Amino acid sequence: MAGGITDTGELYSPYVGLVYMFNLIVGTGALTMPKAFATAGWLVSLVLLMFLGFMSYMTTTFVVEAMAAANAQLRWKRMEKRKDDEDDDSSSGVSDSDVLLHDGYERAETRPILSVQRRGSPNIFEITERVEMGQMASMFFNKVGVNLFYFCIIIYLYGDLAIYAAAVPVSLMQVTCSATGNHSCSVGDGTKYNDTDKCWGPIRRIDAYRLYLAAFTLLLGPFTFFNVQKTKYLQIMTSLMRWIAFILMIILALIRISRGQSEGHPSMAQLSGIRNLFGVCVYSFMCQHSLPSLITPISKKKHVNKLVLLDYILILAFYSLLSFTAIYCFRNDTLMDMYTLNFTNCEIINVAFIRYFLGLFPVFTISTNFPIIAVTLRNNWKTLFHREGGTYPWVVDRIVFPSITLIPPVLVAFCTHDLESLVGITGAYAGNGIQYLIPAFLVYCSRKDTQLVFGSGTVNKHLSPFRHTFWIVFVLIWGFSCFVFVTANIVLSESKL
Repeated sequence: MAGGITDTGELYSPYVGLVYMFNLIVGTGALTMPKAFATAGWLVSLVLLMFLGFMSYMTTTFVVEAMAAANAQLRWKRMEKRKDDEDDDSSSGVSDSDVLLHDGYERAETRPILSVQRRGSPNIFEITERVEMGQMASMFFNKVGVNLFYFCIIIYLYGDLAIYAAAVPVSLMQVTCSATGNHSCSVGDGTKYNDTDKCWGPIRRIDAYRLYLAAFTLLLGPFTFFNVQKTKYLQIMTSLMRWIAFILMIILALIRISRGQSEGHPSMAQLSGIRNLFGVCVYSFMCQHSLPSLITPISKKKHVNKLVLLDYILILAFYSLLSFTAIYCFRNDTLMDMYTLNFTNCEIINVAFIRYFLGLFPVFTISTNFPIIAVTLRNNWKTLFHREGGTYPWVVDRIVFPSITLIPPVLVAFCTHDLESLVGITGAYAGNGIQYLIPAFLVYCSRKDTQLVFGSGTVNKHLSPFRHTFWIVFVLIWGFSCFVFVTANIVLSESKL
């Protein structure tokens, strides 16, 4: 039973769910979007951004539909078990008075499921139990499919956590070490530093990085041992900071443009930049792996697809506005990979507080995502080793699973902060599989199982708007094409070296 594996936790309103999803999707990908726009051209970038946003929304609705189908099957199994238990009790012999007393109740319990539903019982497809993607894979896939799923999800989530665990200390190191001495405005000037260079007195930059990594682990690591809802107020606070940071960067860029200080002359299309843009967009719309943790605790799910659509529209608007103001405000060669660093230069803004606020904004963004990703990975580990009817000892449930989730990515971040190869694997391959292929296979298999169990006339109340099989085939073709495209680009790039 899913509830025995991962608790649903405290319910929250649809608007809090909107905040959670916005925070999860708008991460580091948003901050690398302007540079990717500049290298690929504004027209190509806009078209690809809108298309990939549409594809991500489609697969998000696929996951929500599969979650509803999984909840329905869990309810059906429990009702069948209850019916069998009652049949066993009745066969052991009961009095006529007992039969009369419970006649109405037993008729309701043994009546076919669709008949019960029509008489006003709670909808069997209601999403009330958190069923992680791992358990859905176990329910709807065969053994090979389950193993491939876990291989993909574990690589991606561990890679994500390792990137996050390294990126926060690196950002803090760059800003604080550059703020010492005469380098208070040098964060965004392109100056290169070695790890052995001094930071504060005898403290080297690599030492400062590891101190920040230790602090990051101590502050955010404990969230891995609890539910994602424990970060509720942190999520709301940092969501406000996100809006302030994005609006601030947009306004500052618009002011420079209005004053005639703009330097950008973006091209319409540069095909050579599409590969980088694709990778950025995959990260920029990734949320499918954490949907069970985010959707299940929402108190009212009647309009959940509209809620998700509103999130995607808001995110697309921010991405587009942020990127267009950036590429017209700054020259292509001056745009930083992390866009916030363009505003840490004293020539751009002379208010120190704003410079440091924007320079440290990636720290806030990543820090609020880390607990959600960690809880998702922890719950998938639980599901992988779960056996029907079994429970975990307290030490295994509360200590072992969170520990195997948290320790490996922290160790990787401690050993190295050069995660270029890991980013390539998690984004181009595992990320592609999680965002496109797994949701498509999940919804296809869940629909087949739903028809077998409940009949072809049963309607899932959370059915995706993209209900025709054409859309599933389209997503699968797109996902496999992306694998080929990325691999071909890597091979061609290596051959030119």
